Amino acid sequence: MEITPTLKSQTLQNIVREAGINPNYWYPVAWANRLKSSQIISVIIWQQAIAVYRDTNGKLHALEDACPHKGVALHKGEVREANLVCPYHGWEFDSSGKCASIPYLPPQQKLPCAKARSYPIREQYNIIWVFPGDPALAENSQLPNIPEYSDPDWFIVPIPAHFKAHFSICNENTMDVFHGYLHKNLQGWFDPLLINLSQTEASVYADYQVSYQGWLTQFLGLSKQRNQVATRTVSIRYNYPHYHSFLEGLSSIYLMRLPISPTETRSFSLLFLKIPLPQWLLKPIQTQLAKVIWHFLLKKFLDQDVEMIESEQHTYLTNPQRHYVEINPAIIALGRVVIRQYEQFISQSCQSLE
Repeated sequence: MEITPTLKSQTLQNIVREAGINPNYWYPVAWANRLKSSQIISVIIWQQAIAVYRDTNGKLHALEDACPHKGVALHKGEVREANLVCPYHGWEFDSSGKCASIPYLPPQQKLPCAKARSYPIREQYNIIWVFPGDPALAENSQLPNIPEYSDPDWFIVPIPAHFKAHFSICNENTMDVFHGYLHKNLQGWFDPLLINLSQTEASVYADYQVSYQGWLTQFLGLSKQRNQVATRTVSIRYNYPHYHSFLEGLSSIYLMRLPISPTETRSFSLLFLKIPLPQWLLKPIQTQLAKVIWHFLLKKFLDQDVEMIESEQHTYLTNPQRHYVEINPAIIALGRVVIRQYEQFISQSCQSLE
Protein backbone atom coordinates (compact mmCIF):
# COMPACT_ATOMS: atom_id res chain seq x y z
CA MET A 1 0.00 0.00 0.00
CA GLU A 2 1.08 3.56 -0.69
CA ILE A 3 1.77 5.71 2.39
CA THR A 4 1.76 9.50 2.39
CA PRO A 5 5.41 10.54 2.90
CA THR A 6 4.54 13.26 5.40
CA LEU A 7 6.73 13.85 8.44
CA LYS A 8 4.48 13.99 11.48
CA SER A 9 4.71 13.01 15.13
CA GLN A 10 3.97 9.36 15.92
CA THR A 11 4.67 7.17 18.94
CA LEU A 12 7.21 4.44 18.27
CA GLN A 13 6.04 1.02 19.47
CA ASN A 14 8.63 -0.35 21.87
CA ILE A 15 7.29 -3.86 21.15
CA VAL A 16 9.47 -3.88 18.04
CA ARG A 17 12.55 -3.99 20.31
CA GLU A 18 11.30 -7.30 21.75
CA ALA A 19 10.36 -8.92 18.44
CA GLY A 20 12.08 -12.11 17.39
CA ILE A 21 12.82 -13.10 13.81
CA ASN A 22 10.86 -15.06 11.27
CA PRO A 23 13.35 -17.90 10.72
CA ASN A 24 11.78 -19.02 7.46
CA TYR A 25 14.22 -16.96 5.40
CA TRP A 26 17.86 -17.38 4.36
CA TYR A 27 20.31 -15.60 6.68
CA PRO A 28 24.01 -14.84 6.02
CA VAL A 29 26.46 -16.34 8.49
CA ALA A 30 29.99 -15.98 7.08
CA TRP A 31 32.15 -14.87 4.15
CA ALA A 32 32.54 -18.02 2.04
CA ASN A 33 36.19 -17.53 1.08
CA ARG A 34 37.22 -17.53 4.74
CA LEU A 35 36.04 -21.11 5.37
CA LYS A 36 38.45 -23.64 3.88
CA SER A 37 38.02 -27.38 3.35
CA SER A 38 37.96 -29.39 6.61
CA GLN A 39 37.38 -26.24 8.67
CA ILE A 40 34.50 -25.65 11.11
CA ILE A 41 33.07 -22.40 12.44
CA SER A 42 30.39 -21.67 15.00
CA VAL A 43 27.65 -19.24 14.00
CA ILE A 44 24.51 -18.05 15.79
CA ILE A 45 21.19 -17.19 14.17
CA TRP A 46 18.81 -15.71 16.74
CA GLN A 47 20.23 -17.74 19.65
CA GLN A 48 20.51 -20.94 17.61
CA ALA A 49 24.13 -22.15 17.70
CA ILE A 50 25.09 -23.85 14.44
CA ALA A 51 28.31 -25.60 13.40
CA VAL A 52 29.08 -24.78 9.76
CA TYR A 53 31.80 -26.80 8.04
CA ARG A 54 33.30 -27.72 4.70
CA ASP A 55 33.98 -31.39 4.12
CA THR A 56 37.18 -32.61 2.52
CA ASN A 57 35.63 -32.08 -0.92
CA GLY A 58 34.75 -28.46 -0.13
CA LYS A 59 31.00 -29.00 0.22
CA LEU A 60 29.19 -27.04 2.94
CA HIS A 61 27.15 -28.54 5.77
CA ALA A 62 25.41 -27.15 8.86
CA LEU A 63 24.52 -29.02 12.07
CA GLU A 64 23.24 -27.88 15.42
CA ASP A 65 26.31 -26.97 17.44
CA ALA A 66 25.58 -29.46 20.20
CA CYS A 67 26.46 -33.14 20.27
CA PRO A 68 23.29 -35.19 21.01
CA HIS A 69 25.37 -37.34 23.37
CA LYS A 70 26.61 -34.78 25.94
CA GLY A 71 25.83 -31.41 24.39
CA VAL A 72 29.45 -30.54 23.67
CA ALA A 73 29.91 -27.89 20.95
CA LEU A 74 30.54 -29.77 17.71
CA HIS A 75 32.53 -26.90 16.20
CA LYS A 76 35.31 -27.85 18.63
CA GLY A 77 35.64 -31.20 16.86
CA GLU A 78 37.06 -32.15 13.49
CA VAL A 79 35.95 -32.96 9.96
CA ARG A 80 36.33 -36.53 8.71
CA GLU A 81 35.49 -36.69 4.99
CA ALA A 82 31.84 -35.48 4.96
CA ASN A 83 31.23 -36.10 8.67
CA LEU A 84 31.68 -34.06 11.83
CA VAL A 85 33.41 -35.68 14.80
CA CYS A 86 32.66 -34.66 18.39
CA PRO A 87 35.87 -33.80 20.30
CA TYR A 88 34.68 -35.44 23.56
CA HIS A 89 34.06 -39.11 22.76
CA GLY A 90 34.67 -39.21 19.00
CA TRP A 91 31.05 -39.76 18.05
CA GLU A 92 30.74 -39.11 14.34
CA PHE A 93 27.76 -37.50 12.60
CA ASP A 94 26.99 -37.43 8.89
CA SER A 95 25.77 -34.34 7.02
CA SER A 96 22.15 -35.13 7.90
CA GLY A 97 23.09 -35.12 11.60
CA LYS A 98 22.67 -38.89 12.04
CA CYS A 99 25.17 -40.74 14.22
CA ALA A 100 27.44 -42.63 11.81
CA SER A 101 30.09 -44.08 14.12
CA ILE A 102 31.17 -44.45 17.75
CA PRO A 103 34.85 -45.44 17.98
CA TYR A 104 34.59 -47.60 21.11
CA LEU A 105 31.67 -49.75 19.90
CA PRO A 106 32.24 -52.98 17.98
CA PRO A 107 31.43 -52.67 14.25
CA GLN A 108 28.43 -55.00 14.46
CA GLN A 109 26.72 -53.19 17.33
CA LYS A 110 23.69 -51.06 16.48
CA LEU A 111 24.23 -47.33 16.90
CA PRO A 112 21.97 -45.30 19.20
CA CYS A 113 19.24 -43.09 17.73
CA ALA A 114 21.25 -39.91 18.26
CA LYS A 115 20.81 -37.15 15.70
CA ALA A 116 21.88 -33.50 15.55
CA ARG A 117 19.58 -31.13 13.71
CA SER A 118 20.79 -30.28 10.22
CA TYR A 119 20.11 -27.02 8.39
CA PRO A 120 19.77 -26.15 4.69
CA ILE A 121 22.86 -24.28 3.58
CA ARG A 122 23.96 -22.45 0.42
CA GLU A 123 26.92 -20.50 -0.91
CA GLN A 124 26.35 -17.49 -3.13
CA TYR A 125 27.90 -14.02 -3.62
CA ASN A 126 30.88 -15.17 -1.51
CA ILE A 127 28.48 -15.49 1.42
CA ILE A 128 27.41 -18.62 3.30
CA TRP A 129 23.64 -18.72 3.91
CA VAL A 130 21.73 -20.87 6.40
CA PHE A 131 17.98 -21.44 6.62
CA PRO A 132 17.14 -21.74 10.35
CA GLY A 133 13.38 -22.30 9.95
CA ASP A 134 11.27 -25.14 8.55
CA PRO A 135 13.56 -27.04 6.12
CA ALA A 136 10.58 -27.84 3.90
CA LEU A 137 10.26 -24.14 3.09
CA ALA A 138 13.90 -23.57 2.18
CA GLU A 139 13.68 -24.67 -1.45
CA ASN A 140 11.02 -22.08 -2.31
CA SER A 141 12.62 -19.27 -0.32
CA GLN A 142 14.75 -17.01 -2.50
CA LEU A 143 18.12 -15.48 -1.75
CA PRO A 144 18.47 -11.77 -2.55
CA ASN A 145 18.92 -11.18 -6.26
CA ILE A 146 22.20 -9.32 -6.86
CA PRO A 147 22.71 -8.91 -10.64
CA GLU A 148 25.60 -6.47 -10.14
CA TYR A 149 27.73 -9.26 -8.64
CA SER A 150 28.50 -10.77 -12.05
CA ASP A 151 28.61 -7.46 -13.93
CA PRO A 152 32.23 -6.35 -14.56
CA ASP A 153 31.15 -2.71 -14.83
CA TRP A 154 30.53 -2.63 -11.07
CA PHE A 155 33.33 -2.39 -8.52
CA ILE A 156 32.63 -4.54 -5.41
CA VAL A 157 33.45 -3.52 -1.83
CA PRO A 158 32.55 -6.11 0.86
CA ILE A 159 31.47 -4.45 4.12
CA PRO A 160 31.38 -6.34 7.44
CA ALA A 161 29.54 -4.90 10.44
CA HIS A 162 28.88 -5.88 14.05
CA PHE A 163 26.40 -4.12 16.32
CA LYS A 164 25.61 -4.68 19.99
CA ALA A 165 21.96 -3.94 19.34
CA HIS A 166 18.62 -5.45 18.35
CA PHE A 167 18.24 -5.90 14.61
CA SER A 168 15.26 -3.50 14.50
CA ILE A 169 17.50 -0.62 15.63
CA CYS A 170 20.02 -1.50 12.92
CA ASN A 171 17.21 -1.69 10.34
CA GLU A 172 15.92 1.74 11.28
CA ASN A 173 19.37 3.22 10.83
CA THR A 174 19.50 1.87 7.27
CA MET A 175 16.01 3.16 6.42
CA ASP A 176 16.60 6.57 8.05
CA VAL A 177 18.23 8.82 5.46
CA PHE A 178 17.56 11.80 7.74
CA HIS A 179 20.54 10.85 9.89
CA GLY A 180 22.91 12.33 7.30
CA TYR A 181 23.39 15.05 9.92
CA LEU A 182 25.53 12.54 11.85
CA HIS A 183 28.00 12.30 8.97
CA LYS A 184 28.31 16.02 8.20
CA ASN A 185 32.04 16.07 8.97
CA LEU A 186 32.60 13.22 6.47
CA GLN A 187 30.98 15.03 3.53
CA GLY A 188 27.81 12.99 3.87
CA TRP A 189 24.46 13.90 2.39
CA PHE A 190 22.22 16.83 3.37
CA ASP A 191 18.74 18.32 2.80
CA PRO A 192 16.98 14.90 2.67
CA LEU A 193 13.36 14.72 1.54
CA LEU A 194 11.13 11.63 1.69
CA ILE A 195 9.25 11.62 -1.63
CA ASN A 196 7.73 8.11 -1.94
CA LEU A 197 6.78 5.39 0.54
CA SER A 198 4.97 2.06 0.26
CA GLN A 199 4.57 -1.05 2.42
CA THR A 200 3.45 -4.67 2.13
CA GLU A 201 3.41 -7.50 4.68
CA ALA A 202 7.09 -8.19 4.02
CA SER A 203 8.54 -5.01 2.54
CA VAL A 204 9.01 -1.27 2.85
CA TYR A 205 10.06 0.81 -0.16
CA ALA A 206 11.17 4.41 0.30
CA ASP A 207 12.63 7.04 -2.01
CA TYR A 208 14.51 10.03 -0.66
CA GLN A 209 15.80 13.07 -2.47
CA VAL A 210 19.21 14.04 -1.10
CA SER A 211 22.03 16.47 -1.88
CA TYR A 212 25.79 15.93 -1.97
CA GLN A 213 28.84 18.19 -2.20
CA GLY A 214 32.63 17.85 -1.88
CA TRP A 215 35.56 15.82 -3.18
CA LEU A 216 33.79 12.49 -2.58
CA THR A 217 30.84 13.67 -4.66
CA GLN A 218 33.25 14.62 -7.44
CA PHE A 219 35.14 11.29 -7.22
CA LEU A 220 31.92 9.28 -7.59
CA GLY A 221 30.94 11.28 -10.64
CA LEU A 222 27.98 13.04 -9.05
CA SER A 223 29.38 16.47 -9.91
CA LYS A 224 32.20 17.96 -11.97
CA GLN A 225 33.40 20.35 -9.27
CA ARG A 226 33.82 19.97 -5.51
CA ASN A 227 31.76 23.01 -4.63
CA GLN A 228 28.91 21.98 -6.91
CA VAL A 229 25.77 20.60 -5.18
CA ALA A 230 24.38 17.42 -6.74
CA THR A 231 20.82 16.34 -5.93
CA ARG A 232 19.87 12.70 -6.50
CA THR A 233 17.29 10.11 -5.48
CA VAL A 234 18.27 7.37 -3.03
CA SER A 235 15.94 4.35 -3.20
CA ILE A 236 15.76 1.96 -0.25
CA ARG A 237 14.14 -1.46 -0.68
CA TYR A 238 13.60 -3.49 2.47
CA ASN A 239 12.46 -7.01 1.65
CA TYR A 240 12.38 -8.81 4.99
CA PRO A 241 14.94 -9.51 6.34
CA HIS A 242 17.43 -7.79 3.97
CA TYR A 243 18.02 -4.44 2.23
CA HIS A 244 18.89 -3.07 -1.18
CA SER A 245 19.66 0.63 -1.57
CA PHE A 246 20.75 2.35 -4.76
CA LEU A 247 21.69 5.81 -5.99
CA GLU A 248 20.55 6.41 -9.59
CA GLY A 249 22.92 3.96 -11.26
CA LEU A 250 26.02 5.27 -9.49
CA SER A 251 26.04 2.99 -6.45
CA SER A 252 24.14 -0.01 -5.18
CA ILE A 253 24.40 -1.68 -1.78
CA TYR A 254 22.94 -4.99 -0.63
CA LEU A 255 22.80 -5.28 3.14
CA MET A 256 22.21 -8.79 4.46
CA ARG A 257 21.27 -8.92 8.12
CA LEU A 258 22.19 -11.61 10.67
CA PRO A 259 20.22 -11.25 13.94
CA ILE A 260 22.26 -13.05 16.61
CA SER A 261 20.33 -12.23 19.78
CA PRO A 262 18.04 -9.50 21.17
CA THR A 263 21.14 -7.36 21.72
CA GLU A 264 23.52 -8.39 18.93
CA THR A 265 23.42 -8.16 15.14
CA ARG A 266 25.87 -8.66 12.29
CA SER A 267 25.67 -7.56 8.68
CA PHE A 268 27.24 -8.80 5.48
CA SER A 269 27.04 -6.09 2.85
CA LEU A 270 28.16 -5.73 -0.75
CA LEU A 271 28.64 -2.20 -2.07
CA PHE A 272 28.81 -1.75 -5.84
CA LEU A 273 30.31 1.45 -7.27
CA LYS A 274 30.72 2.91 -10.72
CA ILE A 275 34.29 4.16 -10.37
CA PRO A 276 35.31 6.45 -13.27
CA LEU A 277 38.49 4.51 -14.08
CA PRO A 278 39.17 2.02 -16.93
CA GLN A 279 38.72 -1.70 -16.24
CA TRP A 280 42.29 -2.52 -17.26
CA LEU A 281 43.47 -0.32 -14.41
CA LEU A 282 40.88 -1.38 -11.81
CA LYS A 283 40.94 -5.15 -12.21
CA PRO A 284 44.55 -5.84 -11.06
CA ILE A 285 44.10 -3.70 -7.95
CA GLN A 286 40.47 -4.51 -7.13
CA THR A 287 41.11 -6.42 -3.89
CA GLN A 288 43.52 -3.87 -2.47
CA LEU A 289 41.48 -0.88 -3.62
CA ALA A 290 38.34 -2.35 -2.03
CA LYS A 291 40.21 -2.63 1.28
CA VAL A 292 41.40 0.97 1.00
CA ILE A 293 37.89 2.26 0.26
CA TRP A 294 36.51 0.26 3.19
CA HIS A 295 39.12 1.13 5.82
CA PHE A 296 39.83 4.76 4.95
CA LEU A 297 36.40 5.92 3.81
CA LEU A 298 33.37 3.73 4.49
CA LYS A 299 34.43 2.50 7.93
CA LYS A 300 34.37 6.07 9.23
CA PHE A 301 30.69 6.34 8.32
CA LEU A 302 29.94 2.93 9.84
CA ASP A 303 31.77 3.69 13.08
CA GLN A 304 29.58 6.74 13.59
CA ASP A 305 26.45 4.66 12.94
CA VAL A 306 27.59 1.93 15.34
CA GLU A 307 28.06 4.45 18.13
CA MET A 308 24.52 5.81 17.71
CA ILE A 309 22.91 2.38 17.30
CA GLU A 310 24.57 0.97 20.41
CA SER A 311 23.72 4.11 22.40
CA GLU A 312 20.08 3.67 21.43
CA GLN A 313 20.15 0.02 22.53
CA HIS A 314 21.78 0.90 25.85
CA THR A 315 19.15 3.53 26.61
CA TYR A 316 16.34 1.14 25.75
CA LEU A 317 17.69 -1.55 28.08
CA THR A 318 17.99 1.01 30.87
CA ASN A 319 14.29 1.83 30.61
CA PRO A 320 12.20 -0.32 28.21
CA GLN A 321 9.04 1.60 29.17
CA ARG A 322 10.35 4.93 27.92
CA HIS A 323 8.24 6.43 25.12
CA TYR A 324 9.80 7.78 21.93
CA VAL A 325 8.45 10.10 19.25
CA GLU A 326 9.14 9.34 15.57
CA ILE A 327 8.26 11.61 12.63
CA ASN A 328 9.53 9.48 9.72
CA PRO A 329 6.66 7.26 8.45
CA ALA A 330 9.20 4.90 6.85
CA ILE A 331 10.45 3.95 10.33
CA ILE A 332 6.90 3.31 11.54
CA ALA A 333 6.20 1.16 8.46
CA LEU A 334 9.41 -0.77 9.06
CA GLY A 335 8.38 -1.56 12.64
CA ARG A 336 5.02 -2.86 11.43
CA VAL A 337 6.73 -5.27 9.04
CA VAL A 338 9.15 -6.58 11.69
CA ILE A 339 6.32 -7.17 14.18
CA ARG A 340 4.04 -8.71 11.55
CA GLN A 341 6.71 -11.15 10.34
CA TYR A 342 7.41 -12.33 13.87
CA GLU A 343 3.72 -12.66 14.72
CA GLN A 344 3.14 -14.54 11.47
CA PHE A 345 5.84 -17.05 12.38
CA ILE A 346 4.45 -17.51 15.91
CA SER A 347 0.95 -18.04 14.50
CA GLN A 348 2.17 -20.63 11.99
CA SER A 349 4.14 -22.42 14.72
CA CYS A 350 1.05 -22.62 16.96
CA GLN A 351 -1.08 -23.96 14.11
CA SER A 352 1.44 -26.71 13.37
CA LEU A 353 1.22 -27.86 17.00
CA GLU A 354 -2.58 -28.15 16.95
